[in-house]
Amino acid sequence: MHLLSLRRNALKSTLTILAVVVVAGVIAAAACNTSDGATTTKGGVTARNVAITAAPGDSFSQKIDQARIEGNPSAKVWMVMASDFQCPYCKQFHDQSFATLKHDYVDNGKVRIAFLNFPLEMHPNAFPAAQVAMCAGAQGKFWPMHDSLYTAQARWAPRPNPRPVFDSLATSIGIDTTTMAKCIGSHLPDAMIQADIDRAEHAGVQSTPTIIIGNKLIAGARPTDQFRQALDDALAAAAAPAAKQ
Repeated sequence: MHLLSLRRNALKSTLTILAVVVVAGVIAAAACNTSDGATTTKGGVTARNVAITAAPGDSFSQKIDQARIEGNPSAKVWMVMASDFQCPYCKQFHDQSFATLKHDYVDNGKVRIAFLNFPLEMHPNAFPAAQVAMCAGAQGKFWPMHDSLYTAQARWAPRPNPRPVFDSLATSIGIDTTTMAKCIGSHLPDAMIQADIDRAEHAGVQSTPTIIIGNKLIAGARPTDQFRQALDDALAAAAAPAAKQ
């Protein structure tokens, strides 16, 4: 199948998030930027609804799309992470905040999380890393690979050819590297990665990491308590209609 056709299918294939609302005036903290000082939503929009509906174009797209979603399917609050595996600030968010937030909000069923690939051109190994993560997802190992890529970032990020490190990481978490190599070589995940980029840009993402929680877009590796507050606010807002009834 041609890449253009794959991309069209992938654009139809989406995370099963009903809506993400993004607000303007976001001040970036420690983040990898697509352009100098680009810290507000695209075009100065004050709010943007990003409707994301599950409509996979093929079984493979559906499988890797679902692989990077975790949490209670009935959770009303989502935390969407637009991230670049080579970005040091994305690693900072992962190391400082991700496990805590997952434990406190996702593992207990309050929140669902989803990962959006947003590899920046300034990071030459970010797209290959995204390919690896998505192909790991095809084997049900997206999140273990997600964690491994950030943990081992210093090992693969500066390499002209990061593939040996990727293979080592894959082996360590039980991935069939032959199948993964075929997946990468066929460029099967590329259209999904591009679809992620398109969705993130549509939402106003201009730096990594950018975390979308409820009606807030938070750019940069900020203190964990700031993400916690955003999650608490979103949960309170989600519960408000039920409380009124």
